[in-house]
Amino acid sequence: MSVEKISISEKNAVGAAHSKLILVGEHAVVHGQPAISIPFPLIGVKVVTKYKRGAVYIDSDLFQGSADDAPNALSGIVQTIKQTMKQLNIPYRDVLIRINSTIPPGKGLGSSASVAIAIVRSLFTYVGQTYTNEELLALANISETYAHGAPSGIDSLTITSPSPIWYERNQPIDHIVPGGEFSFVVADTGKMADTKTSVSTVKHMLKLAPEKLHHKIERIGEITYQTREALEKKSKQLLGFFLNEAQKELEAIGVSDSNLNRLIHFARQEGALGAKLTGGGNGGCIIALAKNEMHAKQLGNKLKHIGAAAVWPFTLKGGK
Repeated sequence: MSVEKISISEKNAVGAAHSKLILVGEHAVVHGQPAISIPFPLIGVKVVTKYKRGAVYIDSDLFQGSADDAPNALSGIVQTIKQTMKQLNIPYRDVLIRINSTIPPGKGLGSSASVAIAIVRSLFTYVGQTYTNEELLALANISETYAHGAPSGIDSLTITSPSPIWYERNQPIDHIVPGGEFSFVVADTGKMADTKTSVSTVKHMLKLAPEKLHHKIERIGEITYQTREALEKKSKQLLGFFLNEAQKELEAIGVSDSNLNRLIHFARQEGALGAKLTGGGNGGCIIALAKNEMHAKQLGNKLKHIGAAAVWPFTLKGGK
């Protein structure tokens, strides 16, 4: 497709991406332990790219205007747009990129990665080109590098996966097939996750008590292996137990807080088989394992009633 044809295009090119959740393995994954993450299709991003003469224009809830005038918070997204258009061999101009997202930012749900992936998909569709999964991940990782410094890549990998993934640094990705259905509810504390503080807390503990920290990290790794087995064998009670065990270790390394603990303890009181924080911690969201789909909905309503900013009951489907 020529540049001239692109410039007069009137079509709307759509790209979409869903969210993601860390089920278990937060923080330990940075220290060489595995993590399990799951696609979260209830919330996501839709990006529409269309022709608009002039500078590249971004239309989003956070910012409306020329991409070159975007705030620092969007610098990663701008770089993803630039590099994608460069790879597609089209001029960096004459497009409007409209971003609609239902993923609350800063809650450990993969917002920045989802936006980047949806943008790349939309731009490729705009010029009528296909992409490989490797190209998609590489371009999305540009934004993630700006957002997180040295991203593990787990967000983008999960967002582009149809099934839960087993992630270890520098190892091939392994997909997990649950042995049955598991009903969860995710609840937002309403407070932004403070990942930077959480990471600093873990680093500080590593200096003060390295042996204790390494023991906690190794324990989270053990729990992650046991969690996988519970998923694959459809052991709800065991899965709930291991989620609770993981939360104990996360609290011990200082990455949980009163907002998270309040929702976690309430969920357990209301019959959740297990509950823990999900993501960076010190704010953000919790994930609770319910007895069944109906219980997940009831639990979500109760969590909302006591102050959760948002709740999302969902069911993780098993293999056939």
